Amino acid sequence: MNDSFHRIDRRHMLRSMVAGSSLMTGLIADLMAESDDRVTDPLSPKKTHFPAKAKRVIFIFSNGGVSHMDTFDYKPRLFAADGKSIGIGGGLSNEQRILLKPLWEFRPGGDCGTLVSDLFPNLRECMDDVCLIKSMKSDDNEHYQATLAIHTGSFFFARPSLGSWISYGLGTTNSNLPSFMVLAQHLPYAGTQVFANDFLPAYHQGVRVVPGPMPIPNLNRQSSGTDLQQLELDFAASLNRRHLADRSSDGDLSARLRSFETAFHMQSEARDAFGISGETRATLDLYGLKAGQTDGFGWKCLVARRLAERGVRFIELIDGSSSHNWDQHGNMAEHADHARVIDRPISGLLRDLKQRGMLDDTLVVWTTEFGRTPGVDGDKGRGHHSACFSSWMAGGGVKGGISYGATDELGATVAENRVHVHDFHATILHLMGIDHTRLTYRHAGRDFRLTDVAGSVVHDIMA
Repeated sequence: MNDSFHRIDRRHMLRSMVAGSSLMTGLIADLMAESDDRVTDPLSPKKTHFPAKAKRVIFIFSNGGVSHMDTFDYKPRLFAADGKSIGIGGGLSNEQRILLKPLWEFRPGGDCGTLVSDLFPNLRECMDDVCLIKSMKSDDNEHYQATLAIHTGSFFFARPSLGSWISYGLGTTNSNLPSFMVLAQHLPYAGTQVFANDFLPAYHQGVRVVPGPMPIPNLNRQSSGTDLQQLELDFAASLNRRHLADRSSDGDLSARLRSFETAFHMQSEARDAFGISGETRATLDLYGLKAGQTDGFGWKCLVARRLAERGVRFIELIDGSSSHNWDQHGNMAEHADHARVIDRPISGLLRDLKQRGMLDDTLVVWTTEFGRTPGVDGDKGRGHHSACFSSWMAGGGVKGGISYGATDELGATVAENRVHVHDFHATILHLMGIDHTRLTYRHAGRDFRLTDVAGSVVHDIMA
């Protein structure tokens, strides 16, 4: 047998079988006959449990543990007690620590007057649209576990991410793009698990986009004719569906079939979403971008808005990596370097969404995995602190211009209205029209949910 036969790839085989052959008529007839019997699109829009306040989520994660008392949680006593030795609780066994004052002044922002440090001068002016949560609580002081938990609700075991759960619960309004996309130059602690589907069907996994000239590899069409590529895809899909008909429980095969279809349509839709050349100079200035720029946190924020416009259900922006992030044990002054990266882009995103009328039904969330200690750790830094930290939400049905919850006078423990990670997730799901106790998936003999067996919705922050 001629060895060249074995080197024929699938594309050439399809072309030789279909193009100009007597099989064309029969194949088209088969495809048309099957069109009514196609597997129901698992990502088609689904009904909410109750009317939703938000249609989509833009989730911003700052990796490494952002210090709450240096950013959003003003503590006058900590300024006054700088250098004093004091027993600090909050899971630290009441050990003695030398207190460290914040390095930045706090000033009121917006008409609401919410105090924000000089680390975020641009974001501070947007506080009328922000609901600041000062009483967040995690259960682990280690980066990996805390990062896993803020994304999946699980501290020690791999579980589906928040974005995957929302994709599973709501589907998408645009079948030409994934329902869950992650804009990440580098991976954070816990790696790809922060956007993994785990036991949920594979099409609910987040699709990673890496800023740069080619955000998604191999996005450009390889064939010269769109019609031919569509015909090839339909032919392959026909064979796959016939194979799947006898294997309805094969989730991987179903996901692969769905991914082929989405990948084909992304070749035009995604290129349009990532191409910002048509944006005005004024819009680029909002995000701190230069014409032609294809990277940076400003690019992530602008593309997040463009993806939100196109119906992507959940968009995550990752700030920092597992090696370069907000984890300042040695010198808290380094927080300023990280704040400069995200301050203007995030404020630009909020302003842009608002002026386009999108903030009302877009929930913007900012969080980190835990806070930092009031006492010094290392030379001039702070240690990990899961007992309390700050997060915030904007738009999407939350009250703007308010602060919720409080920590003690040193920022060591939650003093009022604790919001555990499970409560945080339950609230996000509620704003999306989902009852967190009813969003379940049967796996390994029992029903799982994002909030495990806990979580309470924080109704007081809702408009």
